[in-house]
Amino acid sequence: MKKSILSLLAFFITITVAAQVDPIIMTIDGKGITKSEFLQIYLKNNNDPKYDKASLDEYMDFFKKFKLKVSEAEALGYDTIPKLNTELKGYQKQLALPYLIDSVKNEALVLEAYDRTKTEVRASHILLKYNAKDESSDTLAVYNKMLEIKKRIEAGESFESVAKQVSEDPSAQTNGGDLGYFTAFQMVYSFEETAYTTPIGSISNPFRTRFGYHILKVTDKRDARGTIETAHIMVAVNRNDEEINQRTAETKANEIYNLLKSGESFESLVTKYSDDPSSNKKGGRLPAFGTGTSTRMVTEFESAAFDLENDGDFSAPVRTDYGYHIIKRIRLNETPSFDQIKKQLEGKVAKDDRAKQTQDSFIKNLKKDYNYKSKSSKGKKVYYNELDTTYFNGGFAASEIKSNKVLFILNKEKFRQSDFTSYLANNFRAARSAKSVKEAVDLQYNNWEKETILNYEESQLPAKYPAFKALITEYHDGILLYEIMSDKVWNKAMRDTSGLKAFYNSNPDNYMWGKRLDADIFECNDKENADLAYKLLQNDTLSITSIIQQVNKETELNTKHRNGKFDVTKTRYIGDRDIKKGLNEVYEFEDKFYVIRVNEILEPSIKDFNDAKGSATSDYQNHLEKEWLNSLAKKHTIVINEEVLYSIGK
Repeated sequence: MKKSILSLLAFFITITVAAQVDPIIMTIDGKGITKSEFLQIYLKNNNDPKYDKASLDEYMDFFKKFKLKVSEAEALGYDTIPKLNTELKGYQKQLALPYLIDSVKNEALVLEAYDRTKTEVRASHILLKYNAKDESSDTLAVYNKMLEIKKRIEAGESFESVAKQVSEDPSAQTNGGDLGYFTAFQMVYSFEETAYTTPIGSISNPFRTRFGYHILKVTDKRDARGTIETAHIMVAVNRNDEEINQRTAETKANEIYNLLKSGESFESLVTKYSDDPSSNKKGGRLPAFGTGTSTRMVTEFESAAFDLENDGDFSAPVRTDYGYHIIKRIRLNETPSFDQIKKQLEGKVAKDDRAKQTQDSFIKNLKKDYNYKSKSSKGKKVYYNELDTTYFNGGFAASEIKSNKVLFILNKEKFRQSDFTSYLANNFRAARSAKSVKEAVDLQYNNWEKETILNYEESQLPAKYPAFKALITEYHDGILLYEIMSDKVWNKAMRDTSGLKAFYNSNPDNYMWGKRLDADIFECNDKENADLAYKLLQNDTLSITSIIQQVNKETELNTKHRNGKFDVTKTRYIGDRDIKKGLNEVYEFEDKFYVIRVNEILEPSIKDFNDAKGSATSDYQNHLEKEWLNSLAKKHTIVINEEVLYSIGK
């Protein structure tokens, strides 16, 4: 829900300073909101915008409620809560990335990413973790341990067996470190870079990601297969099912496959037999998938699908953890052209670690723009003298440095030793790869200077780029909105058990069971089998299991049995039929035949609290929100400039 709110509010707004160009459309507690802000939100949330009075009034009502909630959050100090400020800063860091790059080098990274989408790499890896928060953690020791592991493999031990023995990736116990095929953006950039630059059959040197140290072995590279659109018929079976149920499912899948081979329609067999509720009403069709897409399939399904040579071909039953699948190829889509996915790639690169590759040249340009002057040659010497090897394990405090000389100047702002000293004390782990104190100081100084310059530029972005300022404002409002809605409405409704029960008791007619049948239902593929089921059900001494076995004696496809309480109005194949208690005559619905034995007819009745709790909670939340908004309308002063509002679209 939170993601949805932030997504709804995350858009760019162009703000013009001049009031006469961008007039105030609404004030809340004296704070003005511009016409452009309202208009951009209105256009964002209306694919077919209308500018008549009724439409504008309707959306203004929505906009007012949103702004009321945000204003209340600010009035209650939600914008000062450290947790929320930290969250906003995290979003701001991500949103600032596209503004903190060298555009020329960034374009090269976009092209590199596109080239990699045309190739899929298969690699295995071994992971050794380190705890960056543990001061005793010795990353050099982990690195050296990884070198020893690499030597073992190069001496003849199999990568798979060594991975199972030493890798700290939990999946290595079952896959021997094999990650399967992947392409650009599916691994962290340093991992991707190593995989694409390591030859097939070779083992990489140890390299570091945020997860730890890795070595990897590239086992294959192949041309990207693109994406594939498929449909399937699924016979559900769980790996934990009894063996007899698994055999029954396999038999059923093979019988469906034989019907397909004999010429029956794939779509009709989906409707009759597929156990996948998400696809059996649409011919079994599934979302397109492939190595480079967000939609991934289990390996067995993916391999079988891509093995199909032509559109329209179908596979023999394929076993996965979900059951048996008969897969039909609908369409194979080749890798799109660069122009087709350029914008998508640019967005991914901007959010990815690879964007940092462009920062050195970007910082160089910033130094020119902001008249950078270095004063560090003398200022760093004190650190060479004051630090010793205990620094690598956190043996340094900011109080040890007494001087506070200027180290560099940027846009007339001075950055001093006190700033660098604090950085050194808080980031000692980043220097552990250094071989000496001097090397550590120089490394840390470069890191600090880069980070400081980028932070300074980030602080200037709202003034330099109105669109960025507007986007941050919207994320700010979205975070406050989510938090206050959680406290005042969503969580309150779930915590207030007595209030919820009182609300439920005050509105009993809203929580009714419809007319239901407590019944056994046999769904058959033809009338002959339905008649047989009907005949067997007349014998009260036969169990349901026995009846199923007799009807399905020749094939598991003859009937499907259901038992439970069925809402008459919500069960399509019952509908408005006159179903009576006891055994009912065979009838046909949508090419299937049904036999229903009603054990009891349950007339409409009020649901007990536990059965109604889900829907009652939702209704109670709406009730709380309505009451809360009424109180906010009395607390905050809102003035709508109707002249400006109704000028939209003119």
